[in-house]
Amino acid sequence: MATQLTQEILPPFLGSNSEPPSVFDGTTRLYTTYYCPFAQRAWLARNYKGLHDTIQLVPIDLDDRPAWYKEVYPENKVPALEHNNKIIGESLDLIKYIDAHFEGPSLFPEDPAKKEFTEELFDYSNKWNPTLFFYLKGTKSDDEMKTAFDTLEEYFSKYNHEGPFLLGAQFSAADVAYAPFVQRYYYLFTDLHKYDITEGRPKLAAWLKALDTVEACLETKWDEELNLKIYKRRNLGII
Repeated sequence: MATQLTQEILPPFLGSNSEPPSVFDGTTRLYTTYYCPFAQRAWLARNYKGLHDTIQLVPIDLDDRPAWYKEVYPENKVPALEHNNKIIGESLDLIKYIDAHFEGPSLFPEDPAKKEFTEELFDYSNKWNPTLFFYLKGTKSDDEMKTAFDTLEEYFSKYNHEGPFLLGAQFSAADVAYAPFVQRYYYLFTDLHKYDITEGRPKLAAWLKALDTVEACLETKWDEELNLKIYKRRNLGII
């Protein structure tokens, strides 16, 4: 079961003039950015497990990045998790870390076949997302773009008889890996290419609707117009 919808007051972005937090003082912190789909993966995992009071959000302004953040996390990107006197990064790794090290509903199935399928989906996401990103940048073809969405549609077929999510009836880590990107791509492809990514892909369409029944997805679904505007400016150079 997903957590009860929490009206969390989101802290403001920290920019170049901000003071650094007291790193390694025992507080668990998720360094994030609300409009970043990679960061949303970790934020989504946090919220699904009901860790609103356990993991503090520290939103970083990527357009006015604090100098102190690179000292906290030398990769100087989000997301990153401060926990037990160490910093952990990389969004897919953080889904696994948060699930394994904190209480709350599990994001990973017990069934070995579904565990293996989840790993396959994680691996594919590292190919799938760049294909679509570079299509929007103009360096991938229509065929490559459509194949990426068609392949995702086909992945739903494996457990579609059980429910609308990638592993069937239960929202899981597999959905966390893709949801932040597909939700953004739906609006980006409509706006930039007049292309409906759900047309002819009924399972993908049903999944997008099902995501809106998961409280953690609603809690971390930032303003769609701002997401669109920021993505276009930061990634495509469109003002």
